[in-house]
Amino acid sequence: MTNETDSLTYRSAGVDIEAGNEAVRRLAPLARSTFDSRVLNDIGGFSGLYGLGSLNFTDPVLVSSTDGVGTKLKVAIMADRHDTVGQDLVAMSVNDVLTQGARPLFFLDYIAMSRIVPEKVEKLVRGIAAGCRMAGCALLGGETAEMPDFYRPDDYDLAGFAVGAVERSKIIDGSLIGLGHKIIGLSSSGLHSNGYSLARKLIFERMGLKIDSLLLGSTVAEVLLKPTKIYVNPVLTALRRFDIHGIVHITGGGILENLPRILPGGCRATIELNAWQRPPIFEVLKEVGRMDTDELYRTFNMGLGLLLIVPDSSVEQVMAVMEDHRENPRVVGVIELLSDQDRVKLV
Repeated sequence: MTNETDSLTYRSAGVDIEAGNEAVRRLAPLARSTFDSRVLNDIGGFSGLYGLGSLNFTDPVLVSSTDGVGTKLKVAIMADRHDTVGQDLVAMSVNDVLTQGARPLFFLDYIAMSRIVPEKVEKLVRGIAAGCRMAGCALLGGETAEMPDFYRPDDYDLAGFAVGAVERSKIIDGSLIGLGHKIIGLSSSGLHSNGYSLARKLIFERMGLKIDSLLLGSTVAEVLLKPTKIYVNPVLTALRRFDIHGIVHITGGGILENLPRILPGGCRATIELNAWQRPPIFEVLKEVGRMDTDELYRTFNMGLGLLLIVPDSSVEQVMAVMEDHRENPRVVGVIELLSDQDRVKLV
């Protein structure tokens, strides 16, 4: 037993400053790999600096979003695989910023864990840096917090936020959506980062599978840890040339809860369920959970990670841009006159 008169240190209380310093040394090159000429200082300061002047905006509006990865992290911890959830973290925020027509500029992360293990932190940030490069934004900084009395030994949490910019005259807010506009769906890679509290119960408890069990020809870990897709490059490319009047990121709440957020009054979206192919994991979850259609489409993305609402005059051109970027676009619905209380109708 430690005597009350014994000398105490931060390390004896569970916080290893040197491990934190080693983590920073490992992370700095990863962050620098995302820098462009607008990043004005290096990693390690109290804050990050980013210059807007060279972006050549006439009337810029900053757009921000923050998010986490949710209980998908429990799967990563079970699998002891930490190189993909960093991309998930970036994707959740930059895809949200994109919905306003904005270009992501920079990203910051927050990592909290019981004990800093530099190798684990490096894997997490390697995924974050990869996501930032995909989105064309700088990993401007972050925070790694060691909290031994707050988290269990192997647990950690991730949070992050992105800041983007858009010309005021080009903000996408859904106000230009009209009757007859088509809804183009861009495929997801799987569950992305939502619905994992239910998915874990179904797979690990009801099906009785382990993290290394086989599922759909792969391990459970491989199926559940597919990273969230980042749609920034194809969508910004299309926006520079063609009209897109609404963008919807399908996250928590699925299609039924997210699509109405951008619809003008008096409109509803009719979605044709046979218009796209769903990844097989969703059929597994449907059968094991005995879930009805509304519950599925209110919980999971069901194979569509992003929806674009486009006037007829732009549909073919936007589809072509998506195909050029190796997306798999499908016209999945249409905007119609609201005739009842359902803002989204599944047919």
